[in-house]
Amino acid sequence: MHFAVGKGEIFFLLLLIAQFLFLVEKLKDIVKGCLKNDRQMQSELYKVFAPKMYGLCLRYSANIHDAQDLLQEGFVKVYDNLENFKWKGSLEGWMKRIFVNLALDKYRSRVSLLSIDDVAENQEPSDNELNALDSISEKEILELIRQLPDQYRMVFNLYVIEGYSHKELGEMLKIRESTSRSNLARAKMILKEKIQFHSRKIEKAICENGKI
Repeated sequence: MHFAVGKGEIFFLLLLIAQFLFLVEKLKDIVKGCLKNDRQMQSELYKVFAPKMYGLCLRYSANIHDAQDLLQEGFVKVYDNLENFKWKGSLEGWMKRIFVNLALDKYRSRVSLLSIDDVAENQEPSDNELNALDSISEKEILELIRQLPDQYRMVFNLYVIEGYSHKELGEMLKIRESTSRSNLARAKMILKEKIQFHSRKIEKAICENGKI
């Protein structure tokens, strides 16, 4: 089957390619400047990636102050290690690994994981739980993740958000796979309870305002 492609679509595609190549070249110029300790280029790199990296820092931190500290320390490590980036993958992905590893280092220095062996794994969410999720914003979910105890927040982020396996988590955190699984299950249970509680508060507020 053949699909006809109009001139407008071709022009738009070429425009997207040109914009992408321009951004890549701009990033390369920024990195070159950073390697020369150019403060302006360091500031440019920060402006480009700070919003996404800050979101990552918030997920791995118990509060905003810790997240801000992690953000600053992460960028220092990025600047110090830029010469090791060889453009064989995305710059954002490379930076993300630096921030995650830094969060791991901070975590290992202060926390020991506890095993919760009696928590059921892989529980499928019910319809009520899915409805509760619909009533909560992404920002509110991020805040609930931040409220998790350190050991559960770390496993939840690495498994659910970053996509690591329990085997990898065991190696990274120096724990058994079963401990990783039980901490993930406990994190999910705590989040489920928090989300349901949040949903009930919203329903109560709506009822009190006479909207239902």
